[in-house]
Amino acid sequence: MQALVWTAPEKMEYTESMAKPVPLEDEVLIRVEAVGICGSEIEGYLGHNSLRVPPLVMGHEFCGRIEETGSRVTGFTAGQKAVVNPLRHCGVCVSCRKGRTQLCATRKIVGIHRPGAFGEFVAVPAASVLPVPDDMDSFRASLSEPLACSLRATRRAMLRHPFANVVVFGAGGIGILCAKTAKLLGADRVIMLDTQDERLRIAAQVAADETVNPRSTEIKEALAGIVGEKGVDVVIDAAGFQPTRSSAMSIANPGGTIMNVGLGIDDTVLPINVQIRGEIEILGSFCYNQQDFRDAVDLLANGRITEEGWTEVRPLSDGDGAFRDLVNGRVKSGKIFLRVDGGKA
Repeated sequence: MQALVWTAPEKMEYTESMAKPVPLEDEVLIRVEAVGICGSEIEGYLGHNSLRVPPLVMGHEFCGRIEETGSRVTGFTAGQKAVVNPLRHCGVCVSCRKGRTQLCATRKIVGIHRPGAFGEFVAVPAASVLPVPDDMDSFRASLSEPLACSLRATRRAMLRHPFANVVVFGAGGIGILCAKTAKLLGADRVIMLDTQDERLRIAAQVAADETVNPRSTEIKEALAGIVGEKGVDVVIDAAGFQPTRSSAMSIANPGGTIMNVGLGIDDTVLPINVQIRGEIEILGSFCYNQQDFRDAVDLLANGRITEEGWTEVRPLSDGDGAFRDLVNGRVKSGKIFLRVDGGKA
């Protein structure tokens, strides 16, 4: 089968001779039609993520059709369109016992701990498979996983702040999906910040009420002209760098909430006394639970969130070029999907 294999830092190799996986008795074989590139996979590609070990077929945001089922699997039919929740939990650790399965101590992820969907076929646990409408666009369906991440982060950030002004740092895939979700949840105004004007132009068309480029405009001054005395109650940092984290602290209202979802860097210097005196709530959101994932699928299936206007599609065979373009800042869209040749996405 064809596949895109990460073989070393900054090296993806396309092959058409990889062995087709054989599903175990409790697994389902999926013929992949569409798969998205996640920001975490860029870190893996660069060799910055210790969880990913080459050689590896990455890919955990995908949609396809059921090709084959294991001997103990029931309830699915060949040709059925489906998405896959790539996150598996143990069910017995402290986090799982508390219902926080997304924080499972031994969580396993398709495309990290086992081969993923940057290939023509992928075998996955049957319990992870979720059928979707046959007429649902496969690229749209592939947004289920990143939307689940964004949905969980955004509704937790807005829980205490109905009708808030919301600032989102980073106009990549997660940032745009957070902005779209914030509007669905009742945000008054959504303001997106990014250092790339083309990304901001796209964000303004599909997700944001206002945009600001910190390289050309002073953030606090720009926000004052947009939100007035109401200020900003919710800040979502989908980038995760020193400037964005520092800026988030400086623009949040007293009593406001800062949601950190971007994993740009680890060590960060913050003015904690500002946070203490302003009683600013600082949260982090890593992934999602099963309900978040199902809610994301429903939003996409109902067309309330779509891929239109901010994504692009490339063939799987151009996967190495797509990663190089992402690393070098040559991609202006918010998301790249890879199309598996022969797929009917």
